[in-house]
Amino acid sequence: MSVKKEPSGRRSVQVEVEVPGTPEEVWQAIATGPGVSAWFVPTEIVEQDGKPIAVKSNFGPGMESTATVTSWDPPRKFTAESPGWTPDMPTMATEWSVEARAGGICVVRVVHSLFASTDDWDNQLEGTEFGWPGFFRILRLYLTHFRGQRSAIMQWNAMPAGTAEDAWATLTAALGLKGVGAGQRWTAAPGNPMVGGVVEPADQYPHHVMLRLDKPCPGVADFGAAVCTGTVMVTVSFYLYGDKSADVAARERPHWEAWMQKHFPMPAAPTS
Repeated sequence: MSVKKEPSGRRSVQVEVEVPGTPEEVWQAIATGPGVSAWFVPTEIVEQDGKPIAVKSNFGPGMESTATVTSWDPPRKFTAESPGWTPDMPTMATEWSVEARAGGICVVRVVHSLFASTDDWDNQLEGTEFGWPGFFRILRLYLTHFRGQRSAIMQWNAMPAGTAEDAWATLTAALGLKGVGAGQRWTAAPGNPMVGGVVEPADQYPHHVMLRLDKPCPGVADFGAAVCTGTVMVTVSFYLYGDKSADVAARERPHWEAWMQKHFPMPAAPTS
């Protein structure tokens, strides 16, 4: 991962992924509230007089983000600008684009950029770049298996003491995930909430497992532990699909909240 630096002072990172679907179908997944909420975080596209003016994303309590739409060209491209994460950070510009390829495939590309005369903000750009591949894996699964279906999200973060290795050992031991491999069918160990599915191929993250679910309903589960800006972070996310997804989420959410409090006591908090 690296930040591209230009003589003008523009610094940028770029991440892309190939996904199935027509440009119109892919646009629905990256440029509508229900579409983005099906694979990322709860998101709303705010309109005024029928035109998109802002993108609101909810990363959890106190972590809402609003970006002002600066251009909108469906189903090809849109751009937005958001304030820096600290008072002295430059404005961040984000460009999303969809490029059709042969064989019913599109490339989704996101570019984040800002203008700065120093390297002070490069780590924030690199951190943003680092996070996208995991979400893009969910986007690909969504467009491959669940395209256009209703969705519901359950997400939790915890910041336990110790190392990421310690947190991952706790999570995998509790769920019975230790040693599972790609393509393996897995069901949570007894004493856990009902969840099971097929393990997806591994990615670049050392402490991370993603599953395509059939229990408690069709969907995707994402379990991970990593160091984020110096803090160990455990993430447990479920993307549930189908007409009953909201009902299933409402039924299962209390069980997972209790599970998080048991294995990763405060400060664990649901992010949706």
